[in-house]
Amino acid sequence: MIEKRDENNVAKAHGDGDGDGYGHVVVVPYPSQGHINPLLQFAKRLASKGMKATLATTKNTISSISYLQNVAVEPISDGYDDGVHPQAGSEDVFLNSFKSNGSKTLARLIDSYQNSSAPVTCVVYDAFLPWALDVAKEYGLLGAAFFTNSASVCAIFACVSRGLINLPLEPDQVKCALPKMPLFKGNDLPTFLRKPESYPAYLAMKLSQFTNLHLADYVFCNSFQDLESEVIEGVTDKWPAKLIGPMVPSAYLDGRIEGDIGYGSSLWKPLSEKCKEWLQSKPTKSVIYISFGSMVSLTQEQMEEIALALKESNYYFLWVVRESQISKLPKEFQAEISTTDKGMIVTWCNQLEILAHEATACFVTHCGWNSTLEGLSLGIPMIGIPQWSDQLPDAKFIEEVWGVGVWPKEDEKGMIRKENLRDCFKEIMEGKRSRERRENAMKWRELSKKAVNYGGSSDNHVEDFVQHLRCTSCASKNKF
Repeated sequence: MIEKRDENNVAKAHGDGDGDGYGHVVVVPYPSQGHINPLLQFAKRLASKGMKATLATTKNTISSISYLQNVAVEPISDGYDDGVHPQAGSEDVFLNSFKSNGSKTLARLIDSYQNSSAPVTCVVYDAFLPWALDVAKEYGLLGAAFFTNSASVCAIFACVSRGLINLPLEPDQVKCALPKMPLFKGNDLPTFLRKPESYPAYLAMKLSQFTNLHLADYVFCNSFQDLESEVIEGVTDKWPAKLIGPMVPSAYLDGRIEGDIGYGSSLWKPLSEKCKEWLQSKPTKSVIYISFGSMVSLTQEQMEEIALALKESNYYFLWVVRESQISKLPKEFQAEISTTDKGMIVTWCNQLEILAHEATACFVTHCGWNSTLEGLSLGIPMIGIPQWSDQLPDAKFIEEVWGVGVWPKEDEKGMIRKENLRDCFKEIMEGKRSRERRENAMKWRELSKKAVNYGGSSDNHVEDFVQHLRCTSCASKNKF
């Protein structure tokens, strides 16, 4: 149960976020790092334009939120406030609990503001949580869905939800429903759709995003027009989204939000100082940066293949390996790294700082959408090692559509071997097309900056939303 809020204490702890008195947005993310970051960034964007913004997140993730200027942070419950979650494989249990407890506590949060000087005007909710829209409509508020995947992937799922594409998904179905899409091969497609029986709970969660979407007043997607405009051309009748990304801290793009040098949320302790010191000693564009995000767990065999490829390639490298995965590294590899300056292994770091550093030449990534956007926004060529879900089409776009990287393919046993990886390292670092890929990466960096800056396509969509909220808020106040 959430207690009645003390507004003065909230302001002191989290920043007052008073805005200009015309519109109060409550932003509700799914409680994982890859979902909290873009929605939190959107809250900061709205606050920078004069809105009052409040992030409503679970009690277990609220401690990960650092001080946020002009964005308040409030707790809601997923039913596991003691931190003990259901065992792996019970995603449906967690989602049902979050729906039940989250609906009640979000309603209480909204209710606690309604007689204040800043009543809630709109709920921006992670599309994974369609029940948040139901709560908004119960209070007569505007509701805005926020999708955290690429527009292309979202468009495919939207077609599935409307029965325009059947499961299991075949490549030709995508081309029929979405003619502007590139030609997919079987392994390029999202695993949820190609093998629907493999992840039934996740598939259900993906498709639940569209159950009440027709009731949303706005639909947003963390992408930008220049990046995906051709691909999703003509799908607005199926999925009417406004592209408002990339939701990357302002310091790395337009610089319009003062002090916005990080997301403001981390479920892991960063080691950025240690990383930066090591990078500072390395030549420009000489380091391969490797990170597979907060959730991907590679097999021990795949970790060994990557380690051997790095050793034999002889490039400088910085590899983020979570503590739970360290034991999968070859012992002799770890020992050698500790006695040389060729490579560095850390358990976590500030990825944006690493990507922005002049020593970084290449990003080896699992191709999660946030990491993909960060690589594009910072102008870094990529090597994709996707594992599941939307990571597979993201890797395809990185290689074939945006021309900023390569996707080393698996062998018949589902493994990317050291020889293949070693060739990819060389191809990105000094191959025939390395210059072309670097130029393409810098092109996307400039276009991403343009999108969020004054008059850019994403900035215009956000500005239209803000103006609508102001008009709605003014009209509501004039009724009384």
